[in-house]
Amino acid sequence: MTHTQKAAEVPALFTLTTGPVNCYPEVLSALGKPVLYDYDPAFMALYERVMKKLGKALRAPDVPIVLQGEPVLGLEAAAHSLVAPDDKVLNLASGVYGAGYGEWLKPRAESFHEIRTSYNDAIDPKAVEAFLAQNPDTAVVAICHHDTPSGTINPIQEIGQIVQKHGALYVVDSVSAWAGVEVDIEACCIDVLVTGPNKCLGCPPALSILTVSEKAWAKMEANPTAPRASILSILDWKDAWKASEGFPFTPSVSEIYGLEAGVDRYLEEGPEAVWARHAKTAEAMRAGVKAMELDLWAAREEIASPTCTTIKLPEGVDETELRNKMKEQYGVVISSGRAETFNKLVRVGHMGPTAYPLYSILALTALGGALSEIMNKPMDIGAAVAAAEAVIRG
Repeated sequence: MTHTQKAAEVPALFTLTTGPVNCYPEVLSALGKPVLYDYDPAFMALYERVMKKLGKALRAPDVPIVLQGEPVLGLEAAAHSLVAPDDKVLNLASGVYGAGYGEWLKPRAESFHEIRTSYNDAIDPKAVEAFLAQNPDTAVVAICHHDTPSGTINPIQEIGQIVQKHGALYVVDSVSAWAGVEVDIEACCIDVLVTGPNKCLGCPPALSILTVSEKAWAKMEANPTAPRASILSILDWKDAWKASEGFPFTPSVSEIYGLEAGVDRYLEEGPEAVWARHAKTAEAMRAGVKAMELDLWAAREEIASPTCTTIKLPEGVDETELRNKMKEQYGVVISSGRAETFNKLVRVGHMGPTAYPLYSILALTALGGALSEIMNKPMDIGAAVAAAEAVIRG
């Protein structure tokens, strides 16, 4: 029997992936509530309440909207809604997901441009400023905040202020960063933020969360190609948060219950405390990786994400064999790379319920044990654990 077959038969005890992540207990409990009719006044009032709480969690200037599908729906909807046929668009690509977003932007724009960096680095704000100075008619700039297949973070605030200065709309994919790190929508000058509850908020993958600026609403409303009466329509949901309004189609009732539980938990713990434990978990993980004499994927540690640690695969190590051995022998599941980063790195998620420093020790132990067997040489797991514990103790 192969490692793949064996691993498939062993249930995961610990899912330390970059998403979907396991749900918080409060969320799981909320998902089991009786499903109300969507036009029951009780549900319509609940929906309004949840959207207002969500706005508080996002620290958004306006009430956000929720689309009824995992965040890829929100990302595609934003591309369709904002980009008009006569627009010049700039996409900022520092990884697989950022580059992939260009495939939705490009067909809708009159002209499409891209600034790319290597997939272990971050976008240089100076490059953005130089492009916009030469192309002042650029209408939309898009960026992936945390490009998850690389585990790197882009400087969205510095770039956002440059974009605003030049008058373009700024779209930010913060699906795997928001609720794990601070995202100041106003300071970052974000016109459309796309995120979801299925990463750092500890909910299942079923909803897209968007904040939309007044400038972005005006652009969508003036855009003749923006979807209407469509699953991709953002405009249709503009006022759906109000209990006095109807829904474009049936919302995901149970997922709204889960979202409320996740938001309540986030607000009760306190956003700053949540961000701090995500950062501490990642810091402990990185310290252990280096103590085991493994290399981080990120070109510089300061751009390594607090919600995900990416580790270069040692020469000759196959990522599928490594991940299967970690699952088979330790019950630990981690993530592979994607596309260009596949079989070059592995990823350990620090999101929501697994963003507690103790999980870094669990991940390091499983990683070191599996590598020791594959490479036929002992990894210094003790040094890794000691380094992680030193960070945890502060």
